[in-house]
Amino acid sequence: MHRERLGRLLLAGVVLMAGCGEADGAEQAETSGPAGEWRTAGCEFSRVPQHATMGGTRMLVTPAPLGAAIGRIDQGGRQRFPESYAGVEVDQLHVRAIVYRVPSEAFDAFLRETARDVCLVVRDAAHGVEELATWHDRIVADLPHWAGAGVRIVTVGSRHDGAGVEIGTRDIDRARRELSGRYGPEAPLVFVEEGPVTPLTSMRTIESGSGD
Repeated sequence: MHRERLGRLLLAGVVLMAGCGEADGAEQAETSGPAGEWRTAGCEFSRVPQHATMGGTRMLVTPAPLGAAIGRIDQGGRQRFPESYAGVEVDQLHVRAIVYRVPSEAFDAFLRETARDVCLVVRDAAHGVEELATWHDRIVADLPHWAGAGVRIVTVGSRHDGAGVEIGTRDIDRARRELSGRYGPEAPLVFVEEGPVTPLTSMRTIESGSGD
């Protein structure tokens, strides 16, 4: 298998399409949401989704202030807090970003400062980009071994939510058994059935996010 078929999915390149609608109402900052989640002060204010018409189709777009905040978070997370930062989603419908991170007081303080007046929903993650990058590189280096063993790995990519390194394969049961045997049952690996190989983007965009 050619290594160029592998994608480094540090931030998943998935676009979920949905109809247009109004943003949810004001949300309580810092205290709302399930355990392991908090929100910045910008979530207290009502936010109206923005649209653009391209080729006759009306589409949701990311407002410039939110896009700029996401850029600052991704750069700062990777450069300064790679052990905590896992990834980010942009929820255009609700005009907010969802940041995944291993809990860290220093990184949370960075997020509050960086958010300014935009809405960030901050959620717990199991692993940061630094740890997952190490696992990603180790598995990619072992691809000749797996090819020789008859375990076909089609894609390898770190999950933007910090859940683990995603392994795309046609035989999930065998891949899970063999890779867990080599790397140990605690290795942060997520197995999925392979799909079509498509180019990966650097950000996950959610247009149908819930109001959670």
